[in-house]
Amino acid sequence: MKLQGKSAVITGAASGMGKEMALLFAKEGAQVVVADLNDTAINSVVQEITTSGGYARGVVANVTKEEDVARMIDTAVQSFGKLDILVNNAGVMDQMMTAESVSDEMWNKVMEINVTGPMRAIRRAIPLMKQQGQGVIINTASIGGLYGSRAGIAYTASKHAAIGLTKNVGFQYAKLGIRCNAIAPGAVSTNIGIGMNEADPYGMEQAMSGMTIQRTDAADPKQIATIALFLASDDSSFVNGTVVTADGGWTAY
Repeated sequence: MKLQGKSAVITGAASGMGKEMALLFAKEGAQVVVADLNDTAINSVVQEITTSGGYARGVVANVTKEEDVARMIDTAVQSFGKLDILVNNAGVMDQMMTAESVSDEMWNKVMEINVTGPMRAIRRAIPLMKQQGQGVIINTASIGGLYGSRAGIAYTASKHAAIGLTKNVGFQYAKLGIRCNAIAPGAVSTNIGIGMNEADPYGMEQAMSGMTIQRTDAADPKQIATIALFLASDDSSFVNGTVVTADGGWTAY
């Protein structure tokens, strides 16, 4: 098993890509902290892991709150003795708001969840990983962080920031045995788009203008989880400070 004896914290782990990562990591031997906002969904994932013979702990965590971030990291150390893997997967969309329509409320919400939350988790994890002499950090970015108009302005800016965060941490801590990489999915079948029925019409039109050249269906979250497994395991021991694009070739055009 690729993650035997490893301890992992995964945010947004009660549904979608995060859930599939938690299930797969546990199957591969990791002890997993399932962190999310939804208590009922957390318990369901933890039960699924433990029923299959794995080890998991659930933590209700809002990544915009420093104390919640600290608690989820500390739970891994208290429950499993260490923290080997941190996956910053929790994220939120922005209803395709444009530069003229985005509100301060939406901008701040997206930045807090998609950028500041991962920063706080990394800040808490780095001293532990330094002490251990090793660690892996994985950030869920997006092809929206590689290009200009795959989403609204706040989401686009936040995912560009997540990629910058990834590269900075990956380079600065490489000599200390810590790797940091990001995954940039294209369209994935998850619930992140809930509320998009209220999307900005012009922003939606502009963001979707390139959808006609997409040649594949939306990815199954399990397909993204396998990439996270690769990045979390020793199979990617020389992969650091970079972004793995997983969009079925959409952005290859």
